[in-house]
Order: sequence, then structure tokens, then C-alpha cells
Amino acid sequence: MELLISALAVAVVYSFLSLRVLRQYERGVAFFLGRYWGTKGPGLIFLPAGFAAQKRVSLRILALDIPPQDVITRDNVSVKVNAVLYMRVTDPAKAVIEIEDYLYATSQLAQTTLRSVLGEVELDELLSDREKINAVLKKIIDERTDPWGIEVSAVEVKDVDLPDQMKRAMARQAEAERERRAKVIAAQGELQASETLAQAARTLATEPSALQLRYLQTVAEIAAENNSTTIFPIPMELFRPFLQSERAQGTREAPKVADPEPSGTPLPAAEISNLMSQLRIGAARTPSQE
Repeated sequence: MELLISALAVAVVYSFLSLRVLRQYERGVAFFLGRYWGTKGPGLIFLPAGFAAQKRVSLRILALDIPPQDVITRDNVSVKVNAVLYMRVTDPAKAVIEIEDYLYATSQLAQTTLRSVLGEVELDELLSDREKINAVLKKIIDERTDPWGIEVSAVEVKDVDLPDQMKRAMARQAEAERERRAKVIAAQGELQASETLAQAARTLATEPSALQLRYLQTVAEIAAENNSTTIFPIPMELFRPFLQSERAQGTREAPKVADPEPSGTPLPAAEISNLMSQLRIGAARTPSQE
């Protein structure tokens, strides 16, 4: 009886030692007597103590930092570039069986791929088109880590450290570009202003009254801004309507006198006296009519 109780107690203790608990994001790659026994979890699993063992693998996405790498771009510029890699284990059995340390292997692969890919691009492309470079890095690393049961979700270039001389050269280039844009914008403004002024001049030339109103508006602005006496010439356009009305009132039709025919013979005395009398009559009428 006592032997049976001892055996039951040993069995209970052995069973308790053989139980394992795996979290929701964990899987256990089990080995029985050294052979692959399957992927266990999550939850409570049973592994015979002394006969079976397991390797815990996390299925969460991991952020793997890639240390700064010395890279020489295609245009012979030496820079330091670091990046970050996001990965997750999709097949725990391959991640344990196919490779010894998948984290270390993925890190080394990412570093070598970063140097090789950035060595084929120019500096301007590295600074301006990072999305394309990130896509190329992700594709290459993901294809090489797929046999290990690892999926690479993203690769992002974080920082590009340029030499001080290159930074100064880029600063001068950016300043020259800004000056060029400022000059172009100023020239375009002058062109638009000249076109607008030419159009306004054509409009004022066709409408003399508009020119007079503009002149009076300018006079009003000068009077409002300055308290001193301002002397300016008055354009004759302002007085032209008055002069035309005075000329219309003062003009009278003079009697028409027939021009003598050009000839070498003198006119008769009767005709000469008749013409003189007509001239006296016209001259006498003119003062009375005014």
C-alpha cells in the first residue's frame, strides 16, 4: 500500500514537472529524444521531463536596430547610414531548426544588404528617394530570410550622417537655389506688373474722362497725405471741353466772297466797288452779332 502511494506521489510530481505554460504570442518547438516533436502552444502543454525539451519562440513583431554603416555611394561620397528593421517569425520550426540564431543572422544580413544597396545609388537619390531604397532593402532581406521562417515587414533608413565639407557644399547649393527662385519670382512680378500697366494705359488712352478722374483722385490723395503746398501742372485735357464750347459760341460764318479769277487783266471798276461794299457790310454785322 505504501509502495502504491509512493508511486502515485512520484507520478504526480513527474506530471507536474512536465507541464509547461505558453503565452498567446509564444510557441514551443518541442523535441523528444532529440527529434522534432512538433510546435506546441499556446496554453498548457505536456512535455515529459527528461525525455522532451522545447525552444520558446515569440511571434510578435520585433524592431531590430541596424548600427551605423560606412557607405560609399556611387558618386564617391562617404556617409554613415543606420536603419531599423521590422520582422516577425512566421514558422517557429524553421526559425529554430534551419538557423542557429535567427536574430543575429538577420541583423548581419541587413547590414551587408544596406551597404551593397546604398553603394549603387547616388547621394541625391539617397536623400530624396528613401521610399524606393526602403522597398529595395525590404524585398532583398525578405527573400533571403524566407527559408528561415522569418517575414520582414519593413526596413526604414533612419539617419544619413554627411561629412562637414559636404554639408557646407549643400548649404551653399541650397542658398544659391533660393536666390535663383527669388530672382525668377521678382522678374515674373515685374513682367505681370508691366503688362497690367500697359493694359491700364491703353484703357486710359481710349477714355479721356477716365484719365481726368484718375488725375483728380491723385490730387485728392496728395492733399490728404501732405499738409504742405504742392505745385503741379494742370493738363490741358481738363480745359479742352471748355475751349471747344467757347470756340463753338464765338465762331460765326463770314460772308463768302468769290475769288477773282486769276488773270492778267485788271477787274472793272464796278466789280471792285461791289466787292468793297460787301466787305464793309460783313464787318459791320460782326460786332453787332457778338
